[in-house]
Amino acid sequence: MSDRITALLTHRRATLLVVAVLLCLPPFYLDAFWLRIGLFSMAAAIGAVGLALLSGTAGQLSLGHAFFLAVGAYGYTWLAGDPGPGLPTALAVPLAVLMAGLAGGLFSPVAGRVKGIYLGIATLALVFLGHHVLLTAESVTGGFNGRSVPPLSLGGFTFDSDGGLNVLGVPFGAEERLWFLGLALFALTWFTARGLLRSRPGRALAALRDSETAAAVMGVDVARHRSAAFVVSSMYAGLAGVLLALAFRRVVPDYFGLVLSVDYLAMIVIGGLGSVAGATAGAVFVTALPLLMTRYADQLPLVAAPGSADGAVGPTEAARYLYGAAIVLVLLYAPDGLHGLARRARDRLRRRRTPTTAPDTAVPSPPPPAAAARPKEHTP
Repeated sequence: MSDRITALLTHRRATLLVVAVLLCLPPFYLDAFWLRIGLFSMAAAIGAVGLALLSGTAGQLSLGHAFFLAVGAYGYTWLAGDPGPGLPTALAVPLAVLMAGLAGGLFSPVAGRVKGIYLGIATLALVFLGHHVLLTAESVTGGFNGRSVPPLSLGGFTFDSDGGLNVLGVPFGAEERLWFLGLALFALTWFTARGLLRSRPGRALAALRDSETAAAVMGVDVARHRSAAFVVSSMYAGLAGVLLALAFRRVVPDYFGLVLSVDYLAMIVIGGLGSVAGATAGAVFVTALPLLMTRYADQLPLVAAPGSADGAVGPTEAARYLYGAAIVLVLLYAPDGLHGLARRARDRLRRRRTPTTAPDTAVPSPPPPAAAARPKEHTP
């Protein structure tokens, strides 16, 4: 049994190493468009993992995820920019994540006492309130036109297009450099989230999702764990906001609206609630689809190129129709999302590869020896 477990762990490590190597290759072979899709997908995956922990694991509905992404994006821009404190960008990143967590902590008393659709409506207010603040606090946010994002600098290495960096003969601009930063942040998100799900707090959150009464009987502090889940989800959203700001290089209020929150809900539903891998798959699907349809709009039927006449279905609208239909299909036929479909396909393939062997012919065991006859006692 121990040999089998060791072999399984070795196989997983080898698979992980191969995936890591493959993810490091795109900057050497793909152009900026595909790298931007990857960057936006990695940022979306980080935020989707946080929402999956809140909605899929803890069972809490949130429509305010865009608010915490905005806190992370604008927090980094203000902390590292001018006007602003002008802090080193390497320090502004964790502080922006902490700001998002603080915002989630201020709202956590509500999240600890309200659940279901009522929490969804309460978090919906955060999106409208945040959008109003982003438009009116011009000294901090830049108002309607937004603000330019200072490039991140770590140890003298700047994640922008300056410097004429070449690696193996390939010029490394902002997208190539940010690709590896995004990989590092996503890897951090992946391992911390999976570790949290396997820990005692993760099991407590899963118990809350299944039955609050049973969880309370087992000694789980319902309000405290709900609040903690909301804070952790907010911090993941803040980290996603920082990466989005670095990838966009400019933050504007209109991006962090209700549509973005709905997109994140679509990500975790399509990918599979409560799954880190499922949230990642859903984030890639929802993020990449409109970008790909925009690029190839002139080659797709029933889709008009951007800027076409009124009444035509643009690529962004067509993409939303498609993943709206995907949500309906998932809810009807695959409630566990893409992650569940992949798991079932993997199990089916494994069963096909396993050879079926005929059962061994059972050798009849000899009958047990008859008990020695007990001598009959004579009646006196």
